[in-house]
Amino acid sequence: MDTLDLASWIVGFVDGEGCFQVSFTHREKLQTNIEVRASFSVSQNSRSKSSLLKIEEFFGCGSLRYSQKDDTFIYEVRNLDDLYTKILPFFRSYGLLTYKKKDFDSWATIVFKIKQGHHLNKTGLKEIIENAYTMNSKGFGRKYTKDDLLKFLES
Repeated sequence: MDTLDLASWIVGFVDGEGCFQVSFTHREKLQTNIEVRASFSVSQNSRSKSSLLKIEEFFGCGSLRYSQKDDTFIYEVRNLDDLYTKILPFFRSYGLLTYKKKDFDSWATIVFKIKQGHHLNKTGLKEIIENAYTMNSKGFGRKYTKDDLLKFLES
């Protein structure tokens, strides 16, 4: 498979099974009381682990982990530099075709803001929170509501 075919395959795969996420953790030791972390992940049943290994090899970053709960493997990139220099430029170049394009656009803005240090002050972090809660509209897996985070930010 040549590079263009592989890139197209990855875009299609991520359109179906990928996720661009921003998570928040309450951390009283931080000036803003909130830790923010962006990530990119793709999951597959353990029978299809080889697909994720191909994606990991292509990007040259991230790692695979196993979820015994649902017998899946998850390829995940959490390192900010890798997200900023590898994942973000790839999807900007090749695009996405489904509703995930909107989530990606919001996620890309957030990754840029984190990279610029906007998450370290209350005004910037509030913008990140507002933007993050427009993504992944089903909201599965969110530990905190947007209102919870805004209260942590003001406390």
